[in-house]
Amino acid sequence: MAETREERAERLTRQRFARRQWARRWMRWKYVAASVLLVTALVTGVWLVFFSSALSVTKVEVAGNELLSDQRVLRIAAVPEGEQLALVDLADAARRVQTLSEVKDVDVTRAWPDGVLITVTERTAVAIVELGGKIRGLDAEGIVFRDYKSVPKGMPRVRPTTSTGADALKEAAGVVSSLPDDLAGRVDHVEVETIDQITLVLRDGRQVLWGSADESSLKATVLAQLIVAVQAATVYDVSVPGSPTTR
Repeated sequence: MAETREERAERLTRQRFARRQWARRWMRWKYVAASVLLVTALVTGVWLVFFSSALSVTKVEVAGNELLSDQRVLRIAAVPEGEQLALVDLADAARRVQTLSEVKDVDVTRAWPDGVLITVTERTAVAIVELGGKIRGLDAEGIVFRDYKSVPKGMPRVRPTTSTGADALKEAAGVVSSLPDDLAGRVDHVEVETIDQITLVLRDGRQVLWGSADESSLKATVLAQLIVAVQAATVYDVSVPGSPTTR
C-alpha cells in the first residue's frame, strides 16, 4: 500500500528525531572518552616523570672545565644517580659546585630523558700572587683560585705586604685587569699596601704610583703620555690623574 503524505511526514520526523538522539548520545560519550584519555595520559605522564625508572638519573656530565677534573666536580655536585630526574635539586647541586674556588659561575640543567649537565665557567687569572710559599692565580675579582709551578710568562705579579687585606688584594686585581695590553706587558709586579696604595713596578725598574683602582683607564692614558714626555723619570705618580707628577 502506498504511503500517504501524512505517514511519510511522520516517518521522516521519527527518523530526524532518532538521528538527533543518537547525535546527542555520541557527543556525551565523546566527551567522556576524551576525559578518560586525558586522565589516562596525565596519570601515565606523572608515573613516567615521578615513579618510572625510565626517567631516572643514569648519567651526569661536566662541560666547560679545564682546571677542574670531571671527578672533582661530580664529587662535590653529588647528584644522586637513580633518583627521578624531575626531583633532582639542581639549585642545591649548583650551590655546592659554586663553592669551588676555581668556579666563577655554574649552570646545572636536566638533560632529558636521564641526564644532568653541569656547565662550569672557570675563573681566569689576571695576575699571580705568592702566598704561603705557593704561586697562586688571582682573578679580576681578587679571588685566589689556583696554583702554578712557576710564574707564567708575561703575567704580572702582585706583591702584598704582611698587612695587606683581602680588600686591598681585590683592588690590586682590579688595577691589573684594567690595564691595556701594552702597559700590562711592561709591568713586572704590583706592590700593594692598602686599597689606595698600589704601585706598579715596570720591567725596567721604574715605578708608577697608581693609588686605588678608581679611574684606572684615565690613569693608563695619562701614564702613556708621561712616559713619552718625561723619559728620564724613575717615578710616575698618576694617583691623581688630573695632576700627575714625576721625579
